[in-house]
Amino acid sequence: MIDKDPRAEYNEELFKRWRDARDEWDAVARKDIDFYLGNHFSSGESDELQSRNQADIPMDRVSPAVEKMKSFMTARPPVFTALPREDSDGKMAKVWQTMLGSVWEHSDGDSHVKQAIHDFSTVGIGYLYAYVDREADMGRGDVRFTHINPFRVYVPPSSRDRWFSDADGIILSTILTGEQLVNLYPEIGPQMNEETGELESGIIEDLSTFQDEDYPDAQNKTSREVYTPAEVKDYDYWRENKYQVLERFYKVKIPFYRLIDVESGEESILTEEEFNIVFEERSLDFEMNRLAYEAFMQTRVGVTASCAEIVLDEYVLNISDYPIIPFPNNWTETPYPRSDVSRAIPMQRLLNKLWSLALSHAQASAGLKLLVPVGSAINGLDQLERDWANPNAVIEVDSSQGEPHYPAPTPLASEFYRLIQQCEFYIDFVFGIPELMHGVADKAPETFKGTQQMIALGSERSKAKLRDIEHSIVKLGRIMYALCKQQYTYKKYFRTAQANNDLNEVTVNFYDDATQTIIDIQKDKNNIEQHDVRIVPGSTLPTSKYAELNVYLEAYQLGIVDKLEVLKKNPEIFDKEGIMKRFGEIEQLQGANAQLQEQIKNLQGDLQTARRESVADKKRVEVQKFKSRLDSVSSDAKADRRVNANQLTNKVMLESERLKSAIAQQREALVGGDVSPAMEEIETS
Repeated sequence: MIDKDPRAEYNEELFKRWRDARDEWDAVARKDIDFYLGNHFSSGESDELQSRNQADIPMDRVSPAVEKMKSFMTARPPVFTALPREDSDGKMAKVWQTMLGSVWEHSDGDSHVKQAIHDFSTVGIGYLYAYVDREADMGRGDVRFTHINPFRVYVPPSSRDRWFSDADGIILSTILTGEQLVNLYPEIGPQMNEETGELESGIIEDLSTFQDEDYPDAQNKTSREVYTPAEVKDYDYWRENKYQVLERFYKVKIPFYRLIDVESGEESILTEEEFNIVFEERSLDFEMNRLAYEAFMQTRVGVTASCAEIVLDEYVLNISDYPIIPFPNNWTETPYPRSDVSRAIPMQRLLNKLWSLALSHAQASAGLKLLVPVGSAINGLDQLERDWANPNAVIEVDSSQGEPHYPAPTPLASEFYRLIQQCEFYIDFVFGIPELMHGVADKAPETFKGTQQMIALGSERSKAKLRDIEHSIVKLGRIMYALCKQQYTYKKYFRTAQANNDLNEVTVNFYDDATQTIIDIQKDKNNIEQHDVRIVPGSTLPTSKYAELNVYLEAYQLGIVDKLEVLKKNPEIFDKEGIMKRFGEIEQLQGANAQLQEQIKNLQGDLQTARRESVADKKRVEVQKFKSRLDSVSSDAKADRRVNANQLTNKVMLESERLKSAIAQQREALVGGDVSPAMEEIETS
């Protein structure tokens, strides 16, 4: 036996008090889970229905409503923003946005938030837990978060804040086998004796075991092939000893120091241990008033983990709020909110009764009943029943007593079926899920825009719940922010993928040669309020892809966006990346083609100019040739004229000589005679 540590004893005492205070909530929550799983009838109710020949088959409307709410609330991952509280923090805001997005992706945040919202709907509250995984990143650790079963979380009944900020503490209970416990805390397991070299039993052999179960048993009959953790037991697990680990989270006041450089005015926040080191190393600066300081207190969260009689671990987290973040549903001003399933159970019970009556009436109407007057069956009722089933039978009856006949079944009133529809509507109304969101076609308006408007109006009540969920996610983001400041004091690379497959990349705690700045988060690790972490409102809601497509089509027709943006919003086209790549190649080819067309146009202009110049040159050549030919002809003509003139002259002279000779001969013949005046004139000429 070992002595019980007072801190472990205190953890166990608080656990029992807070567990007993929520017994009623446990019972109600278990019933809510049963209804979600389709187990709507207790064993007594099922036996009673069967005794009346009524079916004990539920008409489940709760489970589809829960699933629809989950899909509606978690359609998309939230978009974190880190807003600086001073102008000087603007550059770091985007860095933190990338870091928080990376933590979300590596924690598989979508699935954990979906499970928390599932508990939010079914039992009234869900939980997320932010922590540091010490084994991640090859032992350096990483900030992560996960979902926690609501039945493992215990809160003091005195808490009145919706998110338990005013709670005296929060206890997280974990049931483990001995092997699991030793794996988490090796120091309590078997140890090697350094002197003897023998393996000795560890402290775990002296610890008290845990006999209870922190998950309530089912209250209703399991009517479907669905089992709960309370029903499914691993026999090897239950044959082993079980141990309960209690982790108590509580708030403590921690001293901090604001160190001020008097000359530069720069400030830094130091823990008490860090301040003592600086005070010893730079005592002279303090004496010369070159350094000043201010002491103040800050709220931080302490953790004490215990198992049975011992304390396993004790430390302080660099956060001011609990790392267990609740998702409360219908608030009752107590730590025990109620679920939507709980509110819908009365109407679901009525729906089940109506459905059972409808099935019973259908069964009764399907089987014909024969009314036989007393004494009319001569051969007895048994023989009459057999003969009546024979299509070729000859049946002898006493008609004096009356003839057998079939009574007409009485149909159910239309109001009966209308009441069933009203029950279905009311359950959906409780969850804030309109029938249009279930895809009920006959409830949709005739136009697409009208349908979108009706869906938007019907989802307003769901958005009210979503704002509470967003507040819880914001608290998760702020806690992850503070844990990152505590954890990442070394160079660390973060990367997140965007919707368009682009990557956001950032490296912290290193010197950036490009920007000449140091992306340093470790120097302000104690200032957990440097940034205000938020999420974009409505970022988790689904979007109508076809509505977005229509908006972008209209914008494309107006010339506001290009066809690539329209392609991105088309939900029917899957190979968007390939098409966009081909679009890029086509646009490049079109650009190159346009350049070639411009070059061809220029060349065509040059060619036309050259042609015009060539024609002009040819014309000038032809003119010159013509002129040459004309000159040659003119020269030839002039030469011919000279030759002809000479020839004519010669002919004239020759003829003149001939004429003179003839005149002389005549004169000689007329010797002694008178010469006439005409002859003299000819001779003279």
